[in-house]
Amino acid sequence: MTSVDYQGASAEAIQSHYDRGNDFYALWLDPTRSYSCALWEGPDDTLQAAQERKLDHLATGARVQGAGRVLDVGCGWGGMMRRLVDRHDVSEVVGLTLANEQAAYIGTFADDRYDVRVQNWIDHAPASRDGDAPYDAIVSIGAFEHFADFGLNRGGRVEAYRRFFASCAEWLPPGGRLALQTNVKGNNVKLDRKTVKDLLFICDQIFPESELPWTSEIIEAAERRFDVVSARNDADHYARTCQEWRDNLVANEAAATELVGEARVADYVRYLRASVSGFRNRHLGLMRIVFERT
Repeated sequence: MTSVDYQGASAEAIQSHYDRGNDFYALWLDPTRSYSCALWEGPDDTLQAAQERKLDHLATGARVQGAGRVLDVGCGWGGMMRRLVDRHDVSEVVGLTLANEQAAYIGTFADDRYDVRVQNWIDHAPASRDGDAPYDAIVSIGAFEHFADFGLNRGGRVEAYRRFFASCAEWLPPGGRLALQTNVKGNNVKLDRKTVKDLLFICDQIFPESELPWTSEIIEAAERRFDVVSARNDADHYARTCQEWRDNLVANEAAATELVGEARVADYVRYLRASVSGFRNRHLGLMRIVFERT
């Protein structure tokens, strides 16, 4: 396999998870529909406030304030796109997703400042502006986990990630920033049998064809194109986020069952419970990294 063959998770794999119905996800996500780790402050914090804080943290890291054009790779239901336009005065936001229902939802509120595309970042060819770099900043939240084909060895994963950073470097001016949030493998490799079963269940039934990176693979892949401005591992924040999601889903179990069926609800409750344990026990990590193009 050569580098040009690295496609990451297929559109079909992504859609098998994210195209379960927007109403289903609305039952247990916050109003921003952020399906990624929040940024918590204090025991009385709310899920929505923590998610908005996360969006602002990454937006500020990417230096988006007043930017002309920003790219959101893996834009989900458009929470970050909306925040960039409404709170950070970005003139135009381009969002990439492989989920048709996510794109349809964004279409319910988007105006001419929004450009959402059902497109793999690999196939993205942005038009430049008068010969300048096409984007002032790039953000990517919870998409990097899908960028390497499942089963690749370390060298193959780094090569796949390097392709992403190479594209981002082409799309940004010197000094332009990329704010990245992604799950990573944790450093606690002492797994009991139940944990192994749960993690395999998540890989097989919840996020097929996806592979978590090691943090070191991300840094290696970015070398000679980007400097690391900041990096933090917020595994505890994701444990709390997944617990909130699980509690919301259980509280709305009857409505969720009507939408997706009893078996699917049970699968999601199991996956969220296992995720809480995985992050608390450091089998999983959550990296927020800000890069600057050299």
